[in-house]
Parts: sequence; structure tokens; C-alpha cells
Amino acid sequence: MYRYDEFDEQIVRERVAQFGGQVARRLSGELLEDEFKPLRLQNGVYLQMHSYMLRIAIPYGQLSPRQMRQLARIARDFDKGYGHFTTRQNIQFHWIALKDVPEVLGLLADVEMHAIQTSGNCIRNTTSDHFAGAAQDEIKDPRPWCEIIRQWSTFHPEFAFLPRKFKIAVTAAETDRAAIRVHDIGLHMRQRGDTVGFEVHVGGGQGRTPVIASLVNEFVPEDRLLDYLEAIMRVYNLHGRRDNKYKARIKILVTELGEEEFTRQVEAEFASQKPHEKIDLPREEIDRIHAYFARPDFPARPEVSDAFEAARESDAGFARWVKNNLHPHVAPGYTSVTISLKPVGGTTGDATAAQMETVADLAETYGFGDVRVTHTQNLILPHVALDDLPAIYAALVAAGIATPNEGLITDMIVCPGLDFCTLANARSIPVGQAVQQVFADPDYQEDIGRLHLNISGCINACGHHHIGHIGILGVDKKGEEFYQISFGGRADEKAAIGDITGPGLKSEEVPGALKRVIDTYRSLRTSKDEIFIDTLTRLGHDPFKEALYAAD
Repeated sequence: MYRYDEFDEQIVRERVAQFGGQVARRLSGELLEDEFKPLRLQNGVYLQMHSYMLRIAIPYGQLSPRQMRQLARIARDFDKGYGHFTTRQNIQFHWIALKDVPEVLGLLADVEMHAIQTSGNCIRNTTSDHFAGAAQDEIKDPRPWCEIIRQWSTFHPEFAFLPRKFKIAVTAAETDRAAIRVHDIGLHMRQRGDTVGFEVHVGGGQGRTPVIASLVNEFVPEDRLLDYLEAIMRVYNLHGRRDNKYKARIKILVTELGEEEFTRQVEAEFASQKPHEKIDLPREEIDRIHAYFARPDFPARPEVSDAFEAARESDAGFARWVKNNLHPHVAPGYTSVTISLKPVGGTTGDATAAQMETVADLAETYGFGDVRVTHTQNLILPHVALDDLPAIYAALVAAGIATPNEGLITDMIVCPGLDFCTLANARSIPVGQAVQQVFADPDYQEDIGRLHLNISGCINACGHHHIGHIGILGVDKKGEEFYQISFGGRADEKAAIGDITGPGLKSEEVPGALKRVIDTYRSLRTSKDEIFIDTLTRLGHDPFKEALYAAD
């Protein structure tokens, strides 16, 4: 993983000192809240329902054990003993006292972390495939390019005050695990002969106007990528609406100009760059960044592990966990492990300080010092020997994070909702917990198969409800919470926005209604191999709408 150089260190330390002074002036009353707001947002500090919230950047979702332990320390000493992992592969602390924020930022700086550009109208944390560098199906590791984009975008003077926040995602696998088509810019690595480049998608997003991104360029060579991104950003910065925040995202600009005209303007800007304006990223610099992400030297292991097979044969719990929570690895005898943060009845994405320390210990002992955060709010050990899985499983069981539900109906994305967020219209967490209880039986979950269910507490769609196979959106109707259900969304290479089914349901109606939908699917699928989204596509939405609104 990337290591700070002297310039990274200096920049972060200076920002910590600067913000410490700003906090002191706010606490003394010298700065009013309206004056302080843009300053705190530049440092990841939000004012939420009960306290300030601090959002910490985890570039492309990668953490070292040392960093994870520092997050655990912050959770224990400055919060209520836990942190919340987000759909941007970041972590949030919801109970941070403002007076403590400078000290926390100093602790983060000690382990090469910060909260810069995790909020505000800037280029946010660049995300990627959580299996990057380990996946069998990627052409290259996308993380070096995430790091290059991070360095290019951080404190970029031209893009520090954009019309709205801006999100970039990068993947290099045929299966899109980074949801690139619902990002402002989605980059898909491609290879033509000996040349590596990027398929560039622009104008995706969720929120009140969900849009699937447009393909604006099929192949930008890697050494010209930053110049091309700069051209996109300049067109956006020039035309993006600053008078209406609801029309300020680049997806609106692409829609209003039209895909053809937007692309024309980007290509014109790209072509008009003068020699002194081009970034002209040297091959040596590309190679230098790539060297940080070289795969570990995996000791040779047999493809079949006797210890693994024996544990799977003797322990039903272990067998269920490995069936659902493992992903194929590029090296024989190894696998990638999903650590689910979705226990039935728990809060999606939350991890206690002790659980973070357990993950750090496992990564250090068995996982080549590598931990990943997923955009679905789970954790990953990307490089694990099959021989070590029984010991890893035992440790996860002891820590309460061995839920065997990756990709199943209880593995849902859920935003904090009205329990924490001032923007929310409705609660998300209790609804998610109630739905989980209906589908708590592990055998029932496995019979249902892969199904993505996402919940948002408002139209901002932080719970990604638009791209869930089933999406739930909390809305306020005259002071009462209702929940709209949508069908047919997906975040992968076949990305689609779900369709709202009809009137919203009361919170207590949602679990039973979803059970009717799921049982209808089970009765209509051609076999257990036909997952929900495929049955929905084959039959259309009508049978499921009928089940949703049927009387109990």
C-alpha cells in the first residue's frame, strides 16, 4: 500500500494545525457557526442530530493493521466505542466532541490518515474494487491509479470549490464491484495490445435524480488519463449550476447538454490543452506509484488444503461461512474473506473498537497486513491462505463478526437515517433490523440466494436504494414516516435504476410485504440458480407488485 512521503506528511500536519486554530476560534465564539461551517466541512466534520460527526478518508478502502488499531483507539477514547464504515469506503464517528477533533486528526496523521476532502464541494475519496490486487478477473490492479487520482485531486486549486461534491470510482475487472456507472466519473481499465487505458463513464449518480453514467470515451491511454479527467472537470466547473444545488451535479449537466454535446466539449477541451498545461505523467512516476502496490510474495501452497477441508467437513457453521463469505484469489491455495458487518439485529456497517482490533490482528497474522472496506459496508481480508481459515473463523466468531451472509438478503446497505442524520426524513436502521429478523433463518437466506436490498432514509440515497435489487426509501408524509419500495436496481456491469412500485408503506408493514415478495419469487423462479433479479427481469414487476400490496 501507499506510504506517505515528506510532502504528504507536511501537508497533513499543516492542515491539522490550521484546523486546530479554527476549532479554538469557534469554541471561543470568535467564529460563528455560519463562518465555521465551510472550514469544518473541508476537514470532514458535520453537525448531525446529536453531535458533530467526523468522516475519515480511507483511500480506495485500504487500511493497514496499524491504521485499523488507531481507528479502534479513536472509537474507544473519543466516541462511544464504535465506528461506522460507509458506502464511500470511509469510516465515520458519530459522537465526536468538537474540542477533541484536532487531537483525533493528529492521531490520524500519526498513521498516515486524514479527513481532508471527505465532505464539501470537492473531489471526494476515490473508490475501487475491494478485491483489487487479489481478484482473478482483473486485467491490472486499479489501486495505483486511485492513488494517482488522489494525489492529483487533493488541493487541486481549480477544483476546490466545485458546483457540488464529485465522486470517482475505478475498476479493472469485468464484473463491476465498484458501482462505477453511478459515479460522477467511472473508470474501467481496459487493455489494447500492450497499451493500458480507461473506458470513461461520466454523469452517473443517485439522489433525487438517479442516472446511469454515459460512456464518453472507450479508451483513454493511461498516460493521458489525468489530462482527460482535467478536461471533464473544466467543462463541469464552467457550466455546472451553482445557483441551485439540486441541479448542480455533473449528471444534470450531461443530461441537459446531451451526451453527444457534452462529449464534444470534453474532447475539445482535451485537444486544446497547451503543452505547458498538460500533466504529461512520466512513465517513471506511473511505475513508482505502481511499485507501492506490488502483490505480496505468496508462499507456494497446494490448491487443496487438508486443514480447510477437515474443518468444513466437521463444522457446519464454518462450512456455511466459507460457502458465502469467500472469493476466488489469483494465487493457488489462497482466498479473499468477507467480514460481514451485518449481524441480524445489528446496525449495518458498525464495528466496535474490539472488533477493529481483531481484524487488525488477523490481517497482521494471516493477511499480509492488508484490510479493505467495501462500498457495501463490510470488511475484507484480501489475501488469506486456505490453511488459516479455521483459525480466522474462530477469531471472528469470538469477536461477533462471523455472520455468513455476504450477498444475501440480510447483507443490506443501510444509511444512518433519522437516528443520526439531520437530512433524513425517516429512520433506516430500525426498518433494516426488522427486515433482517424476518429473514434471519440462515437456511431461508441461502434458499433465497443472492439479493441486494438497500435502504435510504431520504432522497439523497446514501443507502443506495436506487441500485438495490429491492430498494427502500423513507419519506415523510405530513409528519409520518412511509417507505417506498422499488424493484430492479443493480450496481454491477448491468447497472440499472430501480422502479418505484407504488404508494409507500408504513414501517410496520414493510417486513411482511417483503416476505410476500420473496416467497412469490421462490414460487416463480425456474430453479434455485435463478436469482431474484433474473426472475424479475424475466417476468416483469407485476407479480411482485401484486404480492407487495396484497393483504396479510
